[in-house]
Amino acid sequence: MKLLRQWARQLKVQTLTVYCLARDPATAWWLRLLAVAVAAYALSPVDLIPDFIPVVGLLDDLLLVPLGVWLVLRCAPDETVARARARATSLAERPTSVGGAAFIVTVWVVLLLWLVSLVAG
Repeated sequence: MKLLRQWARQLKVQTLTVYCLARDPATAWWLRLLAVAVAAYALSPVDLIPDFIPVVGLLDDLLLVPLGVWLVLRCAPDETVARARARATSLAERPTSVGGAAFIVTVWVVLLLWLVSLVAG
């Protein structure tokens, strides 16, 4: 279980590195576009193959995301990757805010209830 958590943390840092590369003006435009696509797919709740499909639904997350991350990191210059990795590591170490998450969930629930009352009303 410890190994799985370590792997997940590394993937998070690598995904954040790709995100930071996409925002770095020193990155080539085509690589920025690829990095945005990879980061968006990795962080998006929408998948090519829905996760509820047994086994196959998780394969895209297990194959496409690491493959995309690898491709972006492989194509980027080393000094740009080093800068992005340093920024990503600092972002990954930020504490999470339970209060902030609760606030966001509360706002979404209130909006959803409001929309339901409009439709049902």
